[in-house]
Amino acid sequence: MPDTLKITLAQLNQSVGDIAGNAAAMLAARERAAGSDLIVFPELQLIGYPPEDLILKPALIERAAAELDKLAQATASDGPAMLVGSAFVRDGELHNGVALLDGGKIAAVRFKHELPNYGTFDEMRLFQPGPLPEPIVFKGTMIGLPICEDIWQPDVCRHLADFGAELFICINGSPYEINKDALRIEGVAKRRAFDTGLPMAYLNRVGGQDELVFDGASFVVNGDGNVAVQMCDWEEQEVTTNWTKTAQGWRCDRGELFELAVPPEEVYCAMVMGLRDYVNSNGFPGVVLGLSGGIDSAACAAIAVDALGADRVWCVMLPSRFTSQESLDDAEDCAKALGCRYSTIPIQAAVAAFDTMLEDSFADANVDTTEENIQSRIRGVTLMALSNKFGPMLMTTGNKSEMSVGYATIYGDMAGGYNPLKDAYKLTVFDVCRWRNANKPRFGKGPDGPVIPENILTKPPSAELRPDQKDSDSLPPYEVLDPILMGLVEHEKSVEQLVSEGFDHDVLVRIERLLHLAEYKRRQAPPGVKLGSRNFGRDRRYPITHAFRSA
Repeated sequence: MPDTLKITLAQLNQSVGDIAGNAAAMLAARERAAGSDLIVFPELQLIGYPPEDLILKPALIERAAAELDKLAQATASDGPAMLVGSAFVRDGELHNGVALLDGGKIAAVRFKHELPNYGTFDEMRLFQPGPLPEPIVFKGTMIGLPICEDIWQPDVCRHLADFGAELFICINGSPYEINKDALRIEGVAKRRAFDTGLPMAYLNRVGGQDELVFDGASFVVNGDGNVAVQMCDWEEQEVTTNWTKTAQGWRCDRGELFELAVPPEEVYCAMVMGLRDYVNSNGFPGVVLGLSGGIDSAACAAIAVDALGADRVWCVMLPSRFTSQESLDDAEDCAKALGCRYSTIPIQAAVAAFDTMLEDSFADANVDTTEENIQSRIRGVTLMALSNKFGPMLMTTGNKSEMSVGYATIYGDMAGGYNPLKDAYKLTVFDVCRWRNANKPRFGKGPDGPVIPENILTKPPSAELRPDQKDSDSLPPYEVLDPILMGLVEHEKSVEQLVSEGFDHDVLVRIERLLHLAEYKRRQAPPGVKLGSRNFGRDRRYPITHAFRSA
């Protein structure tokens, strides 16, 4: 029985539904891991995660089974055994599981027991829970294979330890949330280590999948709770870990301890990665966006250039008669700093045409937000025309503060294919812009140095749809609004709870009303990167029509 093991952790990206492509990437990683005993891949790596209802297609399951057999056959040749996450049918039931491929065959299969059914997760709708798993035997060592959610509750690891497991290998598809690294390590993995006295290799994937991003940040903790290996975040990485069996049991040798990003850096990285993989995976040649001279569009332009490169980003200024020279200058300076394509298309001729078209119908009505929204919709139509004609995906640029209270024009500035700021409150946007001016993500494709003009960061936010307009004309200052929204949205607090925390009652009632009224707009908004625990969409599923108010 060997007293050492070499286990390669393959922190890879994926392509949901591209079973052959995912398998090929795993085989390539296996070749690179020559000399290891075992190579490990993330949860459902063969199919991609989350597969959503795609997993219900029998043809997909059949194709995955056939590809898994091919992977198993490949292990008959020299090289490490493989732990591969996939979906399995047993006794007519579909399971999320992991297979040990060794010696040219499927040597063992274990199923996920704890199925998450909260937030972004719907696994109880798709899979059946497996029984409490027993360890597998690999090279004489009893290895427990909890899968993702299995370690967030104590039962699976306790059961595996009771059945003689000597170490845990946990494969994951754990989406990014702000500050989640500490929760995974301190709140979960170390707790299981202390509960059982056993070490754990925790492997997560990296990359974007629709609204989710996976930050990687895989690690190993020993049975005493000490972190032995910390892999990088936000990039693919393959690390071979060295294990030694001591009198106290298996222990991972100390390896590299990568320093993980913290907010606002990690938030910016999440937005860059989410946009990059969405655009590339869906085959767009690049992106186009309206660059207004404001903070949100400047942030999106910087994110796009870092994600795709300046040659794939087209920024368009669409001035009206209310657009200030200051905004014109700021937008042009931002595009120059980023090095991307920049165009100016005035919209006043289209605005005048609408005024003429609607003159009789609006004759007895006062000017109001209708005329403001027409300008926004003209901009949306213009940008969509560029997208249709030349192929780049239209990005939207609204932040979560605006989307929370409906301070956005449906079929106008909300029109587009993806929004990296969808889950970022306004103050968060300022934070990531200041960070980007002083730093660049290590995988970013944009230029070094400041890319967002200082004037954009300091001037009062404005939609510039009427003379001397400011966001503060319609909304409380963002320093007040964002904490209110954090309470109402992220923490589901009532008006009275927030009043007790010092917020104004009348302001709270108004904001809560706007929050509920804007639900229909949010249902029609494009997807965007999930950053917090309650993003609009998969995390927070409110009815459009309801009469509840907390005060």
